Amino acid sequence: MGGWRPGLSVAAVRNRRVRDRGHRADLASEAAIARSAPVTTQSETTRSDRRPPVSEAVISARGLRISYGDFEAVRGIDLDVSQGEVFAFLGPNGAGKTTTVELLEGYLKRTAGEVSVLGVDPEHADPDWRERVGVVLQESAFEPDLTVRECLKLYGGYYGSPRPVDELIELVGLTEKADARGASLSGGQRRRLDVALALVGDPDLIFLDEPTTGFDPSARRAAWEMIAGLQALGKTIFLTTHDMEEAEHLADRICVLAAGRIVGEGTPQTLGGRDSARSEISFAWPAGVGRADLPPTVLSALTDEHHGRAELQSHAPMEVLGALAAWAHEHGYELGDIEVHRPTLEEIYLQLTDGSK
Repeated sequence: MGGWRPGLSVAAVRNRRVRDRGHRADLASEAAIARSAPVTTQSETTRSDRRPPVSEAVISARGLRISYGDFEAVRGIDLDVSQGEVFAFLGPNGAGKTTTVELLEGYLKRTAGEVSVLGVDPEHADPDWRERVGVVLQESAFEPDLTVRECLKLYGGYYGSPRPVDELIELVGLTEKADARGASLSGGQRRRLDVALALVGDPDLIFLDEPTTGFDPSARRAAWEMIAGLQALGKTIFLTTHDMEEAEHLADRICVLAAGRIVGEGTPQTLGGRDSARSEISFAWPAGVGRADLPPTVLSALTDEHHGRAELQSHAPMEVLGALAAWAHEHGYELGDIEVHRPTLEEIYLQLTDGSK
């Protein structure tokens, strides 16, 4: 087995909450210290042996509370994230998302509650644990004078068993830019490099913070495919985003935080009772037709009439649509402008978070 360097792993160095280039020199100094530390031998236990079984929760929190003086940012939340799932953590600004995530990453201490991440309390995590966690910040500094390949080799040097550089480059779709310097990369390409750097140590758990902010539609779709590929590799992904379409497309489960409390949790289809919420159906009245002409099933769902349109609501939209279609066919009515609307994830999210304003 190859040796690993104790002290600050690249996860500890790179994943600090660094928002500007001014801190880069300090990080470089820390990295140099870490690299000059004596080399020790890794235990005979392989990475695959250290990975939790499928049934084990990768993240588990009970009664988690985090306070800053008299202000309680996180107010007794419970979390469970299973291995191999994409877990979306949503909430308005100031809800406590960043505070929670930074605690799970091992950068903050809790006020109360119990927390386990990859079977370890993150407050007492060691370098070995940090190698198993990858973080992609919403904004991060990059190495403008290094090529993509050089940057990955540099950071890979802090791990005992880094993922092969060429494999990483292919995984994030930067093959054609492998020898391009960081300063020449587009925003989307830099984001891909961020992901590659988070994966260099082959982590089990990846935190993604607003991974596609500022992307054009094509770049965003490509990023989603990349994230789906990470899940296919068995990675667990903790996603924070304000993009409801992104959460719906990627997440297996969604948790909504508001004012430090969890206000909703479920799949994209079931969150906030979305699967059982009433559907809205509307159509333009055929000439000479009024409510008295409607069949009973359709009439019972009628809620409003305005601008020449009938509006209906029903928990059983297929039943109403079936009766409406049969009635229109029988009388020869064309309902080409019929519209059916079910609550969107964004509408459910706004309903859940409205009370936190």
